[in-house]
Amino acid sequence: MKKILILAILIPLFGYSQDYSTLKINDRLPLIDLELKSVDDMYYSLESLFEDNGLIVIFTSNTCPFVVMWEDRYKLAEKIAEKNKFGLVYINSNFKKRDGDDSFIKMQMHSENMNYQYQYLLDFQSKLANSFGAKTTPHIFMFNEKYQLVYKGAIDDNYKDITQVKNFYLKDAILEHSQKKKIKNNSTKAVGCSIKRYKSE
Repeated sequence: MKKILILAILIPLFGYSQDYSTLKINDRLPLIDLELKSVDDMYYSLESLFEDNGLIVIFTSNTCPFVVMWEDRYKLAEKIAEKNKFGLVYINSNFKKRDGDDSFIKMQMHSENMNYQYQYLLDFQSKLANSFGAKTTPHIFMFNEKYQLVYKGAIDDNYKDITQVKNFYLKDAILEHSQKKKIKNNSTKAVGCSIKRYKSE
């Protein structure tokens, strides 16, 4: 009985939807012209957010425990992205929490509280998450300047404690690409809360 209860708790956190296949390395950026509303009340396409070396897309949310624990790494990612001429964008695709923790107003409040330096976009009906095959919050996708996927997965190898991180996957990928080197570890397992996506009837 205890095992069943534990599984019931873990499935919402780690459960991956099998309906949407995740982008593969070298796949091109999907829905490049789709414009999404940001917390500043303006609309942006992903293409408009690219910098010289590419774009980092972070599927995230406001209250997922994994996001909360990893969010100090978001600030590091922002600094490294800016220094290495990468754009960065946060995406909220949690349609089924749109009337609660992941409402647009709550997104605005969260962005302000966390002092996000990059746009936080509302993926209202999870179209972007579905096209990427994004599974969790957080889930990272990094594209090069040619709109090709060059890294996907987790930020690093320890969501619990930044001082215990041994492999900062995203940072390494940014630096290796910026230095025109091959990204050694271009695909890692995304860990987090499942995206509460919109599904048409």
